[in-house]
Amino acid sequence: MTKAPFVTMTAATAVLGTALGSLALQLRADGYEQYVESVATFSVLMYVTAALVVVTWVRDGRRRQSG
Repeated sequence: MTKAPFVTMTAATAVLGTALGSLALQLRADGYEQYVESVATFSVLMYVTAALVVVTWVRDGRRRQSG
């Protein structure tokens, strides 16, 4: 695969993770404690997804070089 889909997906999920992290902080500041854990968990999930996309990109590049 080309580089573009991996970069786009990584950037999109990292931006979403950052936005959700900011939302979690704002929810805590506004007193909506019952939602903070769920939003923060989803934020971390987005960062993990971004990291896994990068791992997939690296593995795809190695496969193309060796084969």
